[in-house]
Amino acid sequence: MEQAYLGDVSPKRRPPWNPNGHRGGGRRRWWPRRRWAQVAAVLAILAVLVTGGGGLAGWLYLRSLEHEVDRVDAFQGLPEEQRPVRAADSALNFLVVGKDKSEPGDSVSRTDTIMLVHVPHSRDRAQLISIPRDTWTTIPESLPEDGGGPRKAKINAAYAWGGSRLLVRTIEQFTGVRVDHVVVVDFAGFGKVIDVLGGVDVNVDKPFTPQQVPGPVLQPGVHRMDSALALDYARQRKQFADGDFSRMRHQQALVAAVMQEAGRKGVLANPGQLDDFLRATAGAVQVDQSLSVVDTVWDLRQIRSQDITMLTSPTTGVGMVGDQSVVFPDLPASAKLFAAVKNDKMDDWLAENRAETNGN
Repeated sequence: MEQAYLGDVSPKRRPPWNPNGHRGGGRRRWWPRRRWAQVAAVLAILAVLVTGGGGLAGWLYLRSLEHEVDRVDAFQGLPEEQRPVRAADSALNFLVVGKDKSEPGDSVSRTDTIMLVHVPHSRDRAQLISIPRDTWTTIPESLPEDGGGPRKAKINAAYAWGGSRLLVRTIEQFTGVRVDHVVVVDFAGFGKVIDVLGGVDVNVDKPFTPQQVPGPVLQPGVHRMDSALALDYARQRKQFADGDFSRMRHQQALVAAVMQEAGRKGVLANPGQLDDFLRATAGAVQVDQSLSVVDTVWDLRQIRSQDITMLTSPTTGVGMVGDQSVVFPDLPASAKLFAAVKNDKMDDWLAENRAETNGN
C-alpha cells in the first residue's frame, strides 16, 4: 500500500508530502482521539470482502446482511443544479465519514474523520484522500439562528449542522467531485473487527510508549497488537515530535495491517470467522439509500491491500481564526488533485508525483 502525505507545516513554504513537523503542536487535534478508527472498519470490510474471491458462502452471507445495514438519506433534497457534473460516469467516489457520538448534553453528532475514496473505471485499485476535519472552508448552509446562509467554518461543522446531506454538499463544493455513495461508520465496530482477526501485525515507525494499556516501550519494527494496543497506538500524538502527522501515519498503518491480516487469514474461506467479521462490521456502518452492499463488493472484488493509495488533501498549515485552531487548505494544489479525481485521471496525477510517494 502506498502512502502520501500532502499536509504542510509552514504557512510560507509547502513541503507537499512528508512534513517533518506540525506548527502549533499543542493546539486542537486534526484527528479524533478515540473515534478516528471508524473509517478503518469501512476499509477493512471493503478489503476483506474482496480478498480471495468470495465463493458461494461469502456471497450468501452478503445477501443475508444486505438488509441489516442501516441507511441514511444522504442525498435527499440536494439541488441537482448545485451539484458537480459527473465527468467520468464509470468511476466511483465514496464519501466515508467517521461519526463521533454525541457527548452528554450535546444535541448533535460530529464527524472527526472524512475521506473521499476514488475507485477508477477499471475497479482494480483505489485512492483514499483524507480531508482534515478542521479544514477551514465555506459551509453552504448554516443554522437558522445564524441566518441559514453560507458561512465559513471547519469542514466537519457541516455534519453537525445538517448531517450527511449537508456534508455531501460541502464536500462536493470543496472538491468539485460528485459523491456517488456515502458510508457512515461508528467507532465501536473497529475493535471488534481486530478481535475477530485475532490481532494484527503493525509496523511501528518510532519508539512508542503505550498510554492506555500496560506494556513495555515498543521499538521500531513489526509488533503483534490486540485491539486495545492497536487503538492506543493509533490514538497517540503528544509523544511524537510531529504530533498529528505521526498519528495520521499510524492510523493508516493500522488500516493496512487490518487489510493484510484479513487477506492472510483467508476470512472468506472460514464461514464462522466470516460471519463474525461481517456482522461486527455491518453493525458499525450506515450507507446511503442507493448503495447495494452486494453490488459494491462485486464491483470492487479485484482490489487488494497493495492496490490502495492513501493521500491527504493538501494544506498550507495550521493557524488561528478567532479562537479556533484551523487547517488552511492549499487551494491550487487541492484543485489539481481533485480535478484528477473528478476526471478519473489519478494514474496521471500519481505518475507526476511518484517521487513524492512513500511506499508502506
